[in-house]
Amino acid sequence: MIIRPEQPGDEATIHALTEAAFRDMPFSDGDEQDLVDRLRADGDLTLSLVAEDAGKILGHIAFSPVSISDGSEDWFGLGPVSVCPELHGQGIGSLLIRRGIADLSDIGARGIVLLGSPEYYGRFGFGHDPLLAYPGPPPEYFQRLVLNGPPPAGVVTYAPAFG
Repeated sequence: MIIRPEQPGDEATIHALTEAAFRDMPFSDGDEQDLVDRLRADGDLTLSLVAEDAGKILGHIAFSPVSISDGSEDWFGLGPVSVCPELHGQGIGSLLIRRGIADLSDIGARGIVLLGSPEYYGRFGFGHDPLLAYPGPPPEYFQRLVLNGPPPAGVVTYAPAFG
């Protein structure tokens, strides 16, 4: 299996994969596949990686810019991350997350935020910071990973595609 950047022509496969990956998820709003398309169309898909094996895309991860009310720059949102439903639990998502963190670090990103399971994302170094907020969901599900520099403090706003 290889992890590589999205290439022209991958869009329809990523759309179908993302829809399938979130179809039966209780926390899903059913819009994740359209979100990725909107991020791409808006030019806000900063990093888009796929996991591929024998020419078949098995997973995808998206990163997009976020704004923080304290003016911190070079922060990104992780999500969605999608894996073929029949391959959940085999480490594909973890490989995509680790590669995404490394690639963002390589381009000078200061950090990453996400909304997700503290138990799952904690293994990658993500954690809740009470000084960083995303209004709405339970606060402990909003997490950050500092890659470089001091941690920010303030309210996070995702790219317009998130609505």
